[in-house]
Amino acid sequence: MPARFSKVAVLFGGLSAEREVALRSGRTVINALLTAGYEVVELDLVERSQLLPWLIAQSPDVVFPVLHGRLGEDGVLQGLLEWLDIPFVGSGVMGSAIAMDKLRSKMIFKTSGVPTPDFVVVRSLADAQICQHQLCYPVFVKPVREGSSIGIGRADDQSEFMAAVRQALAFDTEVLVEQFVDGPEYTVAIVGTQVLPVIGLKPHARFYDYDAKYVSNETEYHLPSGLSAEQEVAVQAMSWLAFSALGCSGWGRVDLMLDGQGALQVLEVNTIPGMTDHSLVPKAASAFGWELPELMHKLLATVK
Repeated sequence: MPARFSKVAVLFGGLSAEREVALRSGRTVINALLTAGYEVVELDLVERSQLLPWLIAQSPDVVFPVLHGRLGEDGVLQGLLEWLDIPFVGSGVMGSAIAMDKLRSKMIFKTSGVPTPDFVVVRSLADAQICQHQLCYPVFVKPVREGSSIGIGRADDQSEFMAAVRQALAFDTEVLVEQFVDGPEYTVAIVGTQVLPVIGLKPHARFYDYDAKYVSNETEYHLPSGLSAEQEVAVQAMSWLAFSALGCSGWGRVDLMLDGQGALQVLEVNTIPGMTDHSLVPKAASAFGWELPELMHKLLATVK
């Protein structure tokens, strides 16, 4: 256990649409840190005014943010912690902000040799009405700055598309319209410079939505992934390339798919992945030989 990080402050819950997931993830992290032997102080963040006085009063050695979504995963919190000179687990301001923004992430992917599904962006129903006739259905419609599949919809035709855009615009002012990829989905966890085993995902739903991620017990997780050894290495290498291209560090999870031609397509990078009992990073770490307490040591060892 790194002596300089004996007192760990866990920030969880938060103010985003992903609050319920962050509550569950935070409890997992807190229990694992306690089992690993750390002194833990915890804050369920329910309003902005709590944070600064609490951090000053607690004076932690390091902060472990478990705040999925806006104001926790998007660089805002990271900027505050850097200003206060408090070390923290995970990506810095730039990596956090870019990875949270699906549109800007894809722009960087396009210029960094990272394959990603074709896309357009709409900012209003008027935009959507113009482009609806030009799309090749099916498509996925995603709020640009939400996670946990919140606000995401699949559209197989124009009427579904307009309904999906209305739903997504309730969560964000920018909406990503992404070409459907007809193939298997995979996810790869990264801790420090270690790329963990690939997990294959098979949801028993129309797509890997919120319920498939956090509620359903029918989603299949394939670990080993079912890929050949060569494909596994290729998926891991592409995940590292995507993670690095966005300036991410510390830890994260990369979501990818194989298209109908067998080519990789990167969907997104998550800088504070879920840590619930349905989540993927703990599954990958366990397969690699790191149970949760050991994973906590590894994550804290990534802090610079």
